[in-house]
Amino acid sequence: MPNFPPVDEQLAYIKKGAAEIVKESELRAKLERSLASGKPLRVKAGFDPTAPDLHLGHTVLLRKLKHFQDLGHTVIFLIGDFTGMIGDPTGRSATRPPLSREQIAENAETYKAQVFRILSPEKTVVDFNSRWFSKFSAEDFIRLTAKYTVSQMLEREDFHKRFHDEKPIAMHELLYPLAQGYDSVALEADVELGGTDQKFNLLVGRELQRAYGQESQVVLTTPILEGLDGVNKMSKSLGNAIGIHEPPLEMYGKVMSISDEMMWRYYELLTDVSEGRISAMKANAASGKEHPMALKKELAMLIVADFHSPALAEKAWNDWAKQFQKGGVPEDVEEVAVSFRELLASHPGDTYKERVTEIIESKEFPIKLDKLLVRAGLADSGTDAVRKLKQRSVQVNGEVQTGHIYYWTPSKALFLRVGKKIKKVNRLD
Repeated sequence: MPNFPPVDEQLAYIKKGAAEIVKESELRAKLERSLASGKPLRVKAGFDPTAPDLHLGHTVLLRKLKHFQDLGHTVIFLIGDFTGMIGDPTGRSATRPPLSREQIAENAETYKAQVFRILSPEKTVVDFNSRWFSKFSAEDFIRLTAKYTVSQMLEREDFHKRFHDEKPIAMHELLYPLAQGYDSVALEADVELGGTDQKFNLLVGRELQRAYGQESQVVLTTPILEGLDGVNKMSKSLGNAIGIHEPPLEMYGKVMSISDEMMWRYYELLTDVSEGRISAMKANAASGKEHPMALKKELAMLIVADFHSPALAEKAWNDWAKQFQKGGVPEDVEEVAVSFRELLASHPGDTYKERVTEIIESKEFPIKLDKLLVRAGLADSGTDAVRKLKQRSVQVNGEVQTGHIYYWTPSKALFLRVGKKIKKVNRLD
């Protein structure tokens, strides 16, 4: 029989980093019943394998599954190999093209390999929703669709907007929330987890369970994690993501590039550090007792250790410090020579001829960082360079730069980094 912690302790751990629980009173009742009977709750989260690789944004949900697993409950990692062929319409303004069965199967295998970097392979139930949907007849689907109305479906924000804007809503898209909801019926789930953007689908599961004579599941939503730019949802297409397969040093460097303010959100959503410890770290940083840089290094170490190993996390810390804090030169770094005359940033009223001698003899001078990125081959154009700066993807000597002007000290080495690429910049004239 599992040795469950007290209910209040379980609730505190479960609520860490949760956006909403529908309903918390129901969750408490389920936990109390579980504690009394010794029977673990059945906790599910579904993932449609629509892309081959996961990034840290996906792991927010996986980590919350891990928290239930830590408490002794049964975690079901559901791969939506059937629903993935429909395509989740959540947040989309146009119909998503369905994927082929072959694409789904290939992506599903990579998902299985990746999730066990967080979840315990021995304690995790992996299931596929094709297990029940492949047996569904046309009659079964008709009976399922009879459980929900068109007006209920149009309450969903993205469907409502597309209907209002007279944009197409394909019939198969209306099936998606019903199919996801039926997963909870098939698995007799006590709790379902999902991102805040999945709330409608998760609530459909509650409705369908009642319609099929089951007790409704509790819905727990997790926040959507912002990417490296600190603004937009983490997304590989936006170039602001940290992939869980990225090399340790690259992962470490990307974590170090986030803002001090965003660091606390990453601590909350991407680690198992308690809320009490996070609050203490915030207070220490505000008072000057602990430096934010040291706390960010600790965060980067924790994240790299989770997806690689403690030894590789320590090596990443040493390599990063060598490259960007101790003045060391990365191995095999490409060197580029640039003319500061082309990059010189002038101020209103200044002329190049009036300032050039003064600037040449000075210890530092202002250069246009967007132009430097283009000259160094780290941006395709000025527009691309500005975008990378806004996304916080640019580091100079290990420090994130978001402004257009950088004060270059010619006597010091200048390492320019964008994503995986690092270049040493030499002054040409």
